[in-house]
Amino acid sequence: MKAVIFPGQGSQFSGMGRDLYEQQPAVRQLFDQANDILGFRLTDIMFTGSDEDLRQTNVTQPAIFLHSVALAASLPELVPDMVAGHSLGEFSALVAAKVLKFEDALQLVAQRAQAMQAACEEQPGTMAAILGLDDDVVVRICQEISQKGDIVVAANFNCPGQLVISGTQQGITIACEQMKAAGAKRALPLSVGGAFHSPLMQSAEAALARAIETTPFAAGICPVYQNVDAAPHRDPNEIRENLVRQLTAPVRWTQLIQQMAQDGATEFVECGPGKVLQGLVKKIAPQAAASSAV
Repeated sequence: MKAVIFPGQGSQFSGMGRDLYEQQPAVRQLFDQANDILGFRLTDIMFTGSDEDLRQTNVTQPAIFLHSVALAASLPELVPDMVAGHSLGEFSALVAAKVLKFEDALQLVAQRAQAMQAACEEQPGTMAAILGLDDDVVVRICQEISQKGDIVVAANFNCPGQLVISGTQQGITIACEQMKAAGAKRALPLSVGGAFHSPLMQSAEAALARAIETTPFAAGICPVYQNVDAAPHRDPNEIRENLVRQLTAPVRWTQLIQQMAQDGATEFVECGPGKVLQGLVKKIAPQAAASSAV
């Protein structure tokens, strides 16, 4: 069975999507439509913008979404038996599963990005990558720090021995010191705009919920494995609820890939910019094949 997986924030690069736009007339209209919906020329920033331009949340999220969906649309032979996306990538997965229409999903992605940016300004925070520690040790240290007043949580379970933590600036600084003392190979603060997938995103959750309530969702043509519970979903109401919860809940990518493999996935195809997800799949489910869509 074929699982198609879609990347999230961090996979952007200058020039992304340009080859698709120039070589695939069939998907060019998606790029032009995106510019119209967003009210600014996203494609100009994608094709020629600097790394700094592409790091702006209101650009990064729509850009990665657009690249991923356009790439999938350019490959009609890429028919998934199941789909998933890492954080933001879940919206690309929902378009692939025909739960959301492209234009509706893009508007939600734009609103999500704005809500997250506002939450970052309201509740400043950051994230750090922790390498070489067991998941339960990372979770325990985060809980101990949080009990003393600073918010720190495990935000991304990317693969065994690779987690990302999220929280207040001070909490992350303390956590990095304690993770190293506990034996982490590395504890690296990340250059991000805020504490994503943590309680500090609470205000963004409310804003996204309002947008999702008025957006039409359909039953999926294949199961969508969602970040918050690593389980397959087709029911529109469940999918809606999980999309909102995703902003403050951890991305359970390790468990999600394990579940897809257990449910019969033998081939994972990463569809979007970058190659990060296929590398994670090789560590989580080494028995499965993992490749890029192109």
